[in-house]
Amino acid sequence: MISTFISKEKNQVKFTMEFVAEEFEKAVNDAYQETKGKYAIAGFRKGKAPRKLIETHYGEDVFFEDAINNMFSNGYPEALDKLNLDPVDRPSVDFDNIEKGKGFTVTVNVTVRPEFEVKDYKGVKVAKVEHNITDEDVDKELEALQTRNSRLVVVDRPAQNGDTVLIDYAGFVGDEQFEGGSAERQPLSLGSGTFIPGFEEQLVGAVAGEERDLNVTFPEDYHSADLAGKEAVFKCKVHEIKEAEKPELNDEFAKDISEFDTLEELREDSREKLEKAAESKAEYDIKNSILEKVYEANEIDIPDVMVEDQIDEMSQEFDQQLKYQGLDLNKYLEYMKKDLKSFRDDLRADAYKKTKTRLITEAVADAEKLDATDEEVTAELQALADQYKIEVEKLKQSMQYESFFYLAKDIKMRKAMEFMFENAIVE
Repeated sequence: MISTFISKEKNQVKFTMEFVAEEFEKAVNDAYQETKGKYAIAGFRKGKAPRKLIETHYGEDVFFEDAINNMFSNGYPEALDKLNLDPVDRPSVDFDNIEKGKGFTVTVNVTVRPEFEVKDYKGVKVAKVEHNITDEDVDKELEALQTRNSRLVVVDRPAQNGDTVLIDYAGFVGDEQFEGGSAERQPLSLGSGTFIPGFEEQLVGAVAGEERDLNVTFPEDYHSADLAGKEAVFKCKVHEIKEAEKPELNDEFAKDISEFDTLEELREDSREKLEKAAESKAEYDIKNSILEKVYEANEIDIPDVMVEDQIDEMSQEFDQQLKYQGLDLNKYLEYMKKDLKSFRDDLRADAYKKTKTRLITEAVADAEKLDATDEEVTAELQALADQYKIEVEKLKQSMQYESFFYLAKDIKMRKAMEFMFENAIVE
């Protein structure tokens, strides 16, 4: 096979693949050997009929399609490698006249990855970012620990925001009770925003044993079309009211919730963790600033198909998140009164930015010859195995080849980002 580059316009490449007669004849014979069992010829068991007899009975081109498909499948990757092309979409293919005993030429048009020379990624000037931890921050962290370790106790007073009430309720539109709008002994934290607007607010001031009618209006974008925008009444009964009782901040508290013996030790550990998180946040902000400047400094002609592929990926990730909540993308679009096109249009700008950012970061890695070593990939696999609490070998067995490729690519991208960070000028 001879591969010949024809032209390149923007990211559209045209080239030919020329096969000689001997290659075609071999491919046809291989196709005969692989598929002869499908053909029934009188006097022969399946798979035993000679090739010429099958061709006479079914047409001399009976094996052409399989032969050509196999030739292209094997020749296309070889041509891409020889011409140093990196396609980002399926090719468009045209064949010239195919005749028995003759060679033929395939003309291929394909969209390729944009080529550009990344610039201005070294010595990027960015402002220093600091997130200083104060005593007040530490106090808030300890208060949060108090809240997380609070216990609910029954109180004999009117309900307040922040209390948890135990209620029965039944919802009505007009005189008709609607499906899914009732529960018994349901705990509800007032002020949490769990229920529709107006519901929780009307329970403030209620006392245990009290029955109340709560008048609400369902939002216009409510997920149930039957209730969206409608006025309803919830008949409620309050069984009990509980408030969160926080433990005292003392040495006993520190012993109960941590490995420390004193509150001062717990306070110091909280400060260290907050400072470490602040350092990580500052570094993250600086890296984003660097990447934003490099992004602005580089112009890339990005093929539409790459942006569409990124939108596909973002849509699939969003759909997966919805499924964890018992929904899916179709239901979400129905609730939001949107169609798929407008949903994808909303993602396009972000998808373009993600695609361009990825191309720039990969270009930096290539320019600086940064790659993932075997040791780094092994360490990443070990971290994943520890996270999922399985053995590394079992993790490897469950992973497909593409997963290893993307794992190495992620390491390469992180190294490129670290290179830009280490070579930046932080003022």
